[in-house]
Amino acid sequence: MTSTNGAPPGGGEREAGRDPEAVSRFVERFAGEMTDAGMQRMASRVFAALLASEDGSLTSTELSEQLQISPAAVSGAIRYLTHVSMVRREREPGTRRDRYLLHDQLWYEAFGRRDQIMVRWEAVLLEGAELLGPDTAAGRRVAESADFFAFVQKEIPLMMERWRAQRTATATGEQG
Repeated sequence: MTSTNGAPPGGGEREAGRDPEAVSRFVERFAGEMTDAGMQRMASRVFAALLASEDGSLTSTELSEQLQISPAAVSGAIRYLTHVSMVRREREPGTRRDRYLLHDQLWYEAFGRRDQIMVRWEAVLLEGAELLGPDTAAGRRVAESADFFAFVQKEIPLMMERWRAQRTATATGEQG
């Protein structure tokens, strides 16, 4: 039995040299790690399946078959992943089907967006530290949290620049 794309059910696409069971174990293991870190379980599984797919793109049917989940579960996971900008939706040319794709430079983009969140958190924490009072344990704890986010905000652009340099060096075959 094969899916509509010719792949074995639950195995995703069958590229040369890929063991569908091993890929499935990887998907579930990585999804478990993301779930343990706080991401929704089904979104973690869908994201990991996309990450492990050869072209970073699958349809709802392919995801349902590979992960053995309902189309409604895929839809909910995609809605979440789209909301947090980890996945985008594209219409397959000439069809009514959508394909779900990972963003290019996914992790780079995700960290860049986190910087915006940290700016907001730092502002609220600074207000909270003032409100709680600098001489209280709670005020000091909240102020330290704000200091941490300020530090991270300064470090992220430097880290991202080092990442771009490393990617460029890797692409050109240089060793750093």
